[in-house]
Amino acid sequence: MSTESHTGTRRVEIYDTTLRDGSQREGLSLTAEDKLRIAEQLDVLGVDYIEGGWPGASPKEDEFFQRAARELHLNKAKLVAFGSTRRANIAPEDDAVLADMLAANVDTICLVAKSWDYHVTEALKTTLDEAVAMVSDSVAYLREQGKTVFIDAEHFFDGYLRGPEFGLRVLKAAHDAGAARLVLCDTNGGMLPNQVFDIVSEVHERFPEFALAGHFHDDTGCAVANSIAAVRAGAVQIQGCMNGYGERTGNANLTTLIPNLSLKLGVPSIEPEKLAKLTPIANHVAELVNVALNPQAPYVGRSAFAHKAGIHTSAISRARDAYEHVDPELVGNGTKFVASEMAGKATIRLRADQAGIDLTDTQVAEATQRLKSLEHQGYHFEVADASFDLLLRSIAGWEQPFFAVESYRVFTEHRTSDVVVSEATIKVTANGERLIATAEGNGPVNALDGALRRAIGEIYPELTKVHLTDYKVRVLNSGAATAAVTRVLLDSSDERGTWTTMGVSENIIDASWQALCDSIVTGLLRSRGG
Repeated sequence: MSTESHTGTRRVEIYDTTLRDGSQREGLSLTAEDKLRIAEQLDVLGVDYIEGGWPGASPKEDEFFQRAARELHLNKAKLVAFGSTRRANIAPEDDAVLADMLAANVDTICLVAKSWDYHVTEALKTTLDEAVAMVSDSVAYLREQGKTVFIDAEHFFDGYLRGPEFGLRVLKAAHDAGAARLVLCDTNGGMLPNQVFDIVSEVHERFPEFALAGHFHDDTGCAVANSIAAVRAGAVQIQGCMNGYGERTGNANLTTLIPNLSLKLGVPSIEPEKLAKLTPIANHVAELVNVALNPQAPYVGRSAFAHKAGIHTSAISRARDAYEHVDPELVGNGTKFVASEMAGKATIRLRADQAGIDLTDTQVAEATQRLKSLEHQGYHFEVADASFDLLLRSIAGWEQPFFAVESYRVFTEHRTSDVVVSEATIKVTANGERLIATAEGNGPVNALDGALRRAIGEIYPELTKVHLTDYKVRVLNSGAATAAVTRVLLDSSDERGTWTTMGVSENIIDASWQALCDSIVTGLLRSRGG
């Protein structure tokens, strides 16, 4: 068998299934409104197909397709309805699932079909001939209705390894009936790249007229590598999810796959000018699904181009490609210089320049010493980039102009056996006014956040776009018992991305307040382009 790549300069289609397969991730639940907003972002990115869901599966799915027909105005992407082939021994025109897909009012339909004989005999409880007819009849019927049809050959790779005959029969029947794409699915996610390359190559060489596609899950950590292997072996389309969402360990991560295809293999997928939108859109989708983006995610994570060691930052100041495999701006990201006790003056200078903060040489030296001193006290600016930027601003002589805190007070009330409520009162000055506000919350930090927003929210309405996404506490010297120093890390986000702030104190409420204030100030700076 030949190991030659079949890519050439052929373009690969990107089929996004975040709204269907991606939403099967544990803990992820999307409303119809969420799905509409995500679809808009995917279209801006320039994917070819957006799988909207399974019409008829739930009222939410029906609401999405109904609203999409009225409200979703896609410039490039085509919306796809997903469903199954006709049921055994039922004519396609009498099948309710096919009727629901036609009612979705989209031009493209993707049908899932059994392609492993074991599933036919044990799950469908029908004959292999009937299973092939289910595929052929369903595709032909939908083609008669004017639809473009894709076939997801479920468990194709597992079935192929145990005997390829039935899977190939299913592909041929779908192709002959008019299916436009034959999607080979690694449904269990157990394949390795060499297996994928060999199998897709064999199918491609046996049926060169077939338009093959790939759908891979990440159970071996190889979904992106398997997708690349499929492309090299002849696949013209890859299915995947934004940020790697999906059932179990997720689907092929499009935010990794797309730049790998474009920047590493030279295989076109989305339009080149759209690639720079990848990082902001990855963050926007993460915000919409309320799942924090992995900071170590390749290409789009906030740490993807972060440099901590002094030798790295010194080298990058002279030659950026010394420690960066691609220019981060190509994917809409940027170089980040991590502040820690390992940092030297070059790191401080680069970080300040990156944040648009002018520091004199004396101030750079002061910042270097302050950094080392504060980290000795328990601060950890390596993971609190926003707090470090505020520190640099203060060393440059800047004072935040948004609000001044007079005092705050928090108490917690145990009301019933299962109801505990915290209440916070804050006194601040903002816009020349002395403001007092009180709010309740499910904990002290939540109450403080609510009270501060209530106090200054009318002055700064942009705070509605700033969200607290995670809260972490670490006791630094546990041997001191209740007098121990506590470090609080607070993750926040807006539509443009995420940031982390920090507070350190022997009082956990005070440490939380420090981190909260830094978060709000950073959010206001970001809303003003700072």
